[in-house]
Amino acid sequence: MSAATGRALAAVMERVAVTAAEVGDRFPLYADPADGRWTTTGRGSWTGGFWAGLLWLRARYTGAGSDRLAAAACTARLAPWAGADTATRGLIFWYGTAAAGDDAAAAAIRARAAGACLAACDPDLGILPWGDALGGPRLLARVDAVPGTVPLLAGAGPGGPAAAASHLHRHLDLCLGRSGDTDDDASVWFRPALRFETDTARWRPCADPPPGWSRGRAWLLLAVADAMLRPACAAGDPARLVDAAALLLTRGALLTGPPVPPADTALPDGPGDTSAAAITAVALLKLARTPGPRAEQYALRGAEILDRLIGSHLTGGGGGRPAGMLLDGCYDAAARSAVRHELVWGDFFLALGLAALHGLVDITRV
Repeated sequence: MSAATGRALAAVMERVAVTAAEVGDRFPLYADPADGRWTTTGRGSWTGGFWAGLLWLRARYTGAGSDRLAAAACTARLAPWAGADTATRGLIFWYGTAAAGDDAAAAAIRARAAGACLAACDPDLGILPWGDALGGPRLLARVDAVPGTVPLLAGAGPGGPAAAASHLHRHLDLCLGRSGDTDDDASVWFRPALRFETDTARWRPCADPPPGWSRGRAWLLLAVADAMLRPACAAGDPARLVDAAALLLTRGALLTGPPVPPADTALPDGPGDTSAAAITAVALLKLARTPGPRAEQYALRGAEILDRLIGSHLTGGGGGRPAGMLLDGCYDAAARSAVRHELVWGDFFLALGLAALHGLVDITRV
């Protein structure tokens, strides 16, 4: 690990401590780029696990008992989400607990959430539905319902790996336009979200998020990478996952495009999204640990993206804002909401990527 990467990891970990002092028992969502003040939520919503995950990464980094207690307390506050009807439980409980190591309480809450997700899977649709806990229609297939959910379901005991494989492969069918029961323009190769219409028994693409949503491609690549590290999730067809990763990397320009993509590729002059870049970097570091001739290329590209993030988008302190803020994340481009901000999940994936390069975590297990 380079000296610059080590300094960046130290700054990000210090930023976690500053954030913890500011937010108390609430959960950070996004921070103002001018002064670093956080907009928070009381229960964490779909992003709560990333804050718990950051606290676990800091506990690993410092080795301090007080930091471990803070991470454990935050994870415990996520417990009400275990029974909530939302596929974002994958994001909440996998990333909120995977870095906890041998912590028994974190393992127990992860197991509870995994069991609840397994019970909620719809065998006819082949997925864990999006759910209605966050509002909107329940029968959705969205790419952000797949990362975290794959390893969470895979560890849910008997039936878990098969459910994880079904959930992933069905989303690949739908989101990559390889399903015969969708109604839309066949020229669109990527669909971040589709709604199941019970009267026609067909899937119809949603207008929001748009096809050019770069974070959607990053989320799906991350889910594919996690499945490739878990052979049971390949459903007897590992080559299909390799092909899906190649499609996302090539058509999504994740290997050759700018390290920080536009938040919507249909708006190249619009805001970028460093959180999409950080997710992609972690996915590439995971893919680099899978067999294949392009492992070195994936590792180099993942490191290149991280270098760009810390060199061009990470604050160094001064100017009235703290050091260690990953700026230029885009929460919602269409709504013009927090379009150049620090985002808690962007911080998490940057920290995870840096921690992996530092040898602080095993990227294949987090």
